[in-house]
Formats: sequence, C-alpha cells, structure tokens
Amino acid sequence: MTERASFGEGRPAHATQTRRGRLRPRLLDLFSCAGGAAVGYHRAGFVVDGCDIAHRPNYPFPCYRGDALEYLAALIASGGIERYAIVHASPPCQHGCALTVGTNQSQGWGRAHVDMVAPTRALLDKTGLPYVIEQPNGRAEIRKDLTLCGEMFGLGVIRHRNFELGGWTIEQPAHVPHRGRVRGYRHGRFYDGPYVAAYGSGGGKPSVPELQAAMGITWTDMREELTEAIPPAYTEWIGRGFLASNVLGVAA
Repeated sequence: MTERASFGEGRPAHATQTRRGRLRPRLLDLFSCAGGAAVGYHRAGFVVDGCDIAHRPNYPFPCYRGDALEYLAALIASGGIERYAIVHASPPCQHGCALTVGTNQSQGWGRAHVDMVAPTRALLDKTGLPYVIEQPNGRAEIRKDLTLCGEMFGLGVIRHRNFELGGWTIEQPAHVPHRGRVRGYRHGRFYDGPYVAAYGSGGGKPSVPELQAAMGITWTDMREELTEAIPPAYTEWIGRGFLASNVLGVAA
C-alpha cells in the first residue's frame, strides 16, 4: 500500500486520464478501513484515494495513514482538496450505532464514544465539494437521504446502511422485502435463513469465506475488516448515480 509523504501531494485535478482517454473523477475515501466503499466507487468509474488512522495493508488503492479529519483539514488548507470531485466519509459509528445504544447500553457494557459525525460534516462543508456520509442504523445524527440493504443487490447480508448526501441528491430506491431471517443463534435458539450475520464471531456466525461471499468482498480475509465494511455494491450504485446526475458538468 502507498502512504503519501505529505498532505498536499498530487496534481490538483478533478479527473484523471485513463489509457483509453476517458476521464475518471477522483474520490477521497475517509475512514477507509479495508476498502468496501472504495471498491464500489472504483467499479462505478472513480479513481480512489483512502485515509485511515490504522495500517490497512489490504486496502486496494493508495492510502494515507493518519487521522482522517486532520488530513482533510490539511488538504483544504493546502488546496490539495481541489483534485477531488467528491468525498466519502464513514466516521466511526460506536457513538450512535444500534448495538452501542441498544444491547450494550442496556447491559452497562462498553464505554463512552466520541461523536465523529458532526465534525466530519463541518469539514466536508468547508470543502465545497459534494459528499457522502455513511452510518449504520442507530442514533447517529445524519440525514437519511438514502437507506440501502443487501437484499436490494441480491447479497447474502441485510446490513442496512444510511447515507447523507451533501450538495447533491439521488432517488431513494424501493426497499425490497427480506426473504427470511439472519442465520444464527437468538437467545439460545438457532435460526436458519438466507442471510449471514456480518458482525461478531460467536453465536453461529459465518466462516470468513461465507462472509466474503455474502458481502461481495474478496481482497481481505480478516474478519474484523469484513465485519466493519459495507458491501461495495452499495457505493457502486451511489457512484453510478452521482455520475449520472451530471454533478461534474461532464458526461459520465
């Protein structure tokens, strides 16, 4: 993986020329983890750069290792942000995710978590660029401009995710009824079903190969990365919608 030597490195440009002469807009992927979102955007037609505070050797694109908000602030200050057409951010969700505010809270488990959504949005607004903020179901304070589900894409996970769209819009697709239960144990009883649980490791959770197949992710076999990722089908759909919306002022 590539780690940039400085925040401002790179040619200021919204698009990169490919060998075939087609322009591919550049996207900044903040809190990038192992690249679930990034691969979807790449498939949609973007050049992707990532940033994550942890070392992510499985991330399949150039990735700066460091604090995502510090990195974004430095790109804004240096003008390096101008080479991007759009920014995607998946700030840590423990402050407001369903597990933290539900089971963990009711049992007195866990610890206090910092809300990263508000400061992320504040910086994204300063870029002047269109953006996407992704969060799971829970109490995270984002607009739910989009809610996507694995069944919409024929996947083996449900994995609802909400997306706030800054500076652009796209139509919410119809929610497809689920075909059954998520496979695994609930209160000591095992339930079968067409979906696997993409979190944790006990209670009848899927094997790593099963999880990879269900999510559509092949480039990492680390369970932690798989359980933190979103299926690339989500952001491929979002990315294609962004290009089709002609926000860039050029044909996709």
